[in-house]
Amino acid sequence: MAPKSPEPVYVIGVGMTKFIKPRGKVDYTELGFEAGVKALLDAHINYDDVDSGIACYCYGDSTCGQRVFYQFGMTKIPIYNVNNNCSTGSTGLHMGRTMIAGGMADCVMVVGFEKMFPGSLQTFFQDRANPTGTTAEMMKATRGITNAPGAAQMFGNAGREYMEKYGAKEEDFAEIARVNHKHSGKNPYSQFQDEYTLEQVQKAPMIHHPLTKLQCCPTSDGGASAILCSQAFLDARPELKDQAILIAGQTMATDAPSLFSRSAIDLMGYEMNQYACRTALDQANATVNDVKVVELHDCFSANEMIVIDALGLSEKGKAHELVRNGDITYGGKYLINPSGGLISKGHPLGASGIAQCAELVWHLRGWANNRAVEDTKVCLQHNLGLGGAVVVTVYKRADGQAAKKLSDAEISKKTGLGYNPAVQARGFTRSQVDSARSRQSRSEWALADIEKKVEARF
Repeated sequence: MAPKSPEPVYVIGVGMTKFIKPRGKVDYTELGFEAGVKALLDAHINYDDVDSGIACYCYGDSTCGQRVFYQFGMTKIPIYNVNNNCSTGSTGLHMGRTMIAGGMADCVMVVGFEKMFPGSLQTFFQDRANPTGTTAEMMKATRGITNAPGAAQMFGNAGREYMEKYGAKEEDFAEIARVNHKHSGKNPYSQFQDEYTLEQVQKAPMIHHPLTKLQCCPTSDGGASAILCSQAFLDARPELKDQAILIAGQTMATDAPSLFSRSAIDLMGYEMNQYACRTALDQANATVNDVKVVELHDCFSANEMIVIDALGLSEKGKAHELVRNGDITYGGKYLINPSGGLISKGHPLGASGIAQCAELVWHLRGWANNRAVEDTKVCLQHNLGLGGAVVVTVYKRADGQAAKKLSDAEISKKTGLGYNPAVQARGFTRSQVDSARSRQSRSEWALADIEKKVEARF
């Protein structure tokens, strides 16, 4: 059971790269470096202030984390490498929060990065049991196997069951994707920023009914980073309190026996989603009715549908009614995936959960001024990985107040960057990199030409 009242932990810095198509043109070292420098600059700290590092990635050799972190400095701190499928980034955030809440660190830097391959996800090891093999066998026994990508089959089957049980229609799933694509137009970091009509979404190539291509997230290259700190660390830097966002509640959960109940919805981790959200909200002394903005794991539109249900954002069996009523976008009950979600923003596995964190931090600071909603006090994050793990996080402002929308000029002054990073995906200068990297234990050999490569892309 998650502790009821852990020591407070805050997010004081976030940064991310633009998510891009996986074409092998940008290495993970560059992605991690860019995201990490941006987070350090956002937190107004130097790498020497960091007690522990957590690297989040799924595709890469062991100790890729050290390769990335050594670019900031070689300060002898512990560096942990995390791989937890699509929930990898949020698992890193959960580890960092646990360390700080438990008194093991005052400042933890989490960096997620992923250099992926084009096309659907593939299994690399053919000489050993697949960790999701029992899940695939259950799908085969209950719904059969097609030639579609495995993940699309699993989540598509959950969508089919939702249609069969509760009366959802094909157009309900398509509407989820239409909304997310529309939202992405205001997110400068999104891999795709094209808008589509409902008809265009429905008429896109069918992948696995009811999922068309525009209802499936792409593979992506990208990086994201977050700096977490303790109350004592924040108190020593009172100038940061206005931008510090409290992790008010957080639960990481794994599957229950219901995973193998023969339900396609249960097979996608319904019970762990439900449990994680309930316990995280309880820890935050909040309810779903307090939540204004949500970033949830829409790897497929079908998953957004069943997760809306599992998180309690709708009554059980009525997630499609929430969608039909316009309650997942501006003017509705919730604003879900203002970033564009995984469907349009992209899904570099190790970075996705941290990018969700960055989006919600920007909303609660009042920096996401081109895509904000009024009176935002509580934000909810959901990040899922089959196999399985889910992390649900509840964020609030440190002062407990609603976010006040700031102008780009006000934000530029606060950041010292000359721009608002929530609405502009820009870079940094050489002098800014110098201020972020370790003053005491830096290595130019470890950095090599990465800084130059990153700056060249700006």
